[in-house]
Amino acid sequence: MSSAAAKPILYGYFRSSCSWRVRIALALKGIAYDQVPVNLLKDGGQQLSAEFKAVNPMQQVPALKIDGITLSQSLAIIHYLEDTRPNPRLLPQDPKKRAQVRMISDHIASGIQPLQNLSVLKQMGERKTEWAQKCIASGFQALEQVLQQTAGRYCVGDEVSMADLCLVPQVANAERFSVDLGPYPTITRINKALLELEAFKVSHPSRQPDTPAELRA
Repeated sequence: MSSAAAKPILYGYFRSSCSWRVRIALALKGIAYDQVPVNLLKDGGQQLSAEFKAVNPMQQVPALKIDGITLSQSLAIIHYLEDTRPNPRLLPQDPKKRAQVRMISDHIASGIQPLQNLSVLKQMGERKTEWAQKCIASGFQALEQVLQQTAGRYCVGDEVSMADLCLVPQVANAERFSVDLGPYPTITRINKALLELEAFKVSHPSRQPDTPAELRA
C-alpha cells in the first residue's frame, strides 16, 4: 500500500482538546483512521520523547499522518481535511460566515486554550485551577458576546462548522476546572445541541482507546 493510500494515523491524547477537535472533524467527514495514544502525563510526558519529537518537533498533540505527509496544529489539520475532503463542509461558502467561523476558532484555539493547557498549568503550581478559571472565564465573556451575534442552532448559523469543533472541547475544559457556566447561556445551549450529534459522541474523551477505565462512558 502506498503511503498516500495508507489509513491515516492520529497521534493524540484522549483528554487533549486539540486532539478532540481533529477527532470530531474525522468523524464528521467519515474518515477511518488509526490512533496512536501519546500520554501527556506518563513517563514524564510521552510527547517529550525523541520518538514523538521525530513526528512533531513541537512535541504537542495532535499530529496526523495522512496522504504521505505529517501535519500538526489542529486547525491546520482541519483546513487540510476541508481542502481535500470537502464533504460535509466545515467552512461556509459565504465569505462573511467563513470569516466568523475562523474568528471564533482562533478566539478559542489561540486566545483561550493555550493559556490553560498542561504546559502552562505546570508552571502555575498551586495556582493552576484559579489561573485556568480566570483565563477561560475572560475568554468566555468575549465569546458569549460574539456568539450572540453569529449563532443559529450552532456557533455560526445552523450548520456545524470548525468553530463548533473548537467550542465543545473548550466547554469540557471549563467544566473540568469548575468554571461557572451560568453567565454564558449561548455557549451552554450550543454545546448541548452539539453533544447530541453522533460525531461529537464517538470522538468524546470518555470513548477513546486510551481513556482510563474510571473515565469511560
